[in-house]
Amino acid sequence: MERVHKRARWWYGARMWTMWDMVAAALAVYAGIAAWVFLTQRGLVYCPRRALAATPDQAGLGYEDVRLVNGLGTEIHAWWLPCEGAERVLLLCHGNGGNVSYLMETYGIFHQLGLSVLAFDYSGYGLSGGRPSERGTRSDALAAWDWLVREKGFAPRDVVLFGRSLGGGVAARLAADLTEAGTEPGGLILESTFTSVADMGAAQYPWLPVRWLIRHRYDSERALAGVRVPALFLHSPEDDLVPYAMGRRLYDGYGGPKLFWALSGDHNCGFLSTSGYADGLRRFLRGLPGPGR
Repeated sequence: MERVHKRARWWYGARMWTMWDMVAAALAVYAGIAAWVFLTQRGLVYCPRRALAATPDQAGLGYEDVRLVNGLGTEIHAWWLPCEGAERVLLLCHGNGGNVSYLMETYGIFHQLGLSVLAFDYSGYGLSGGRPSERGTRSDALAAWDWLVREKGFAPRDVVLFGRSLGGGVAARLAADLTEAGTEPGGLILESTFTSVADMGAAQYPWLPVRWLIRHRYDSERALAGVRVPALFLHSPEDDLVPYAMGRRLYDGYGGPKLFWALSGDHNCGFLSTSGYADGLRRFLRGLPGPGR
């Protein structure tokens, strides 16, 4: 009987050790995934391409290569696409993938709307130097703004900031920086933009402590808290990457004059698949104060 009890105790102890081993292994895997997210998030947030796929002249648009130097000393590449007779200029902040050469359809739409465009590549994208970072994109956008206002002589009220996806976070931060400096742009357009990277991460990885791990925050909601320039928000209910609710939240919480325009289609093609896309932009632009140049 004693031998039976010993075997039972051994089996029970072995079972307990196995259970704790499984818990320890699960915790190790969890910690490993969290560490992977923390260490590799740059690659999750930024997807740059170095090679240019095309140039505007191939799409029938005149352009000029521009070289800027941001506040961190990094050389930034940009394209200046003038439109004859344009009264306003759009400062374009693109998404997290590709580079300025992947926006030919967008340039064509803006040209048809009578807008000149300055499109710049973030640090680490296209022909721009450096590596992408939140600090870098913030400095890149300020350099692009300075070029338009100081080099080209545009009045601030004639410059409209445009940001798509990640670029919305860049444009929102630029609008906040300019507002804090006492110089406001004429308007702000945020297309398919998230409230923050932390919110995006929490939605995609609800089982991870994402808010503790995030280093690249792009908190558009917080940046817009003090901005009051006229703003247009565009988002698709069918967006398969950035939840539609985030676009609505940005719009609902915005304190300045605002307009919401619903898109159709997925995250990357909403501007192409929405038949009234240009109409929304045109309506917003017509509602802005007159040119001040």
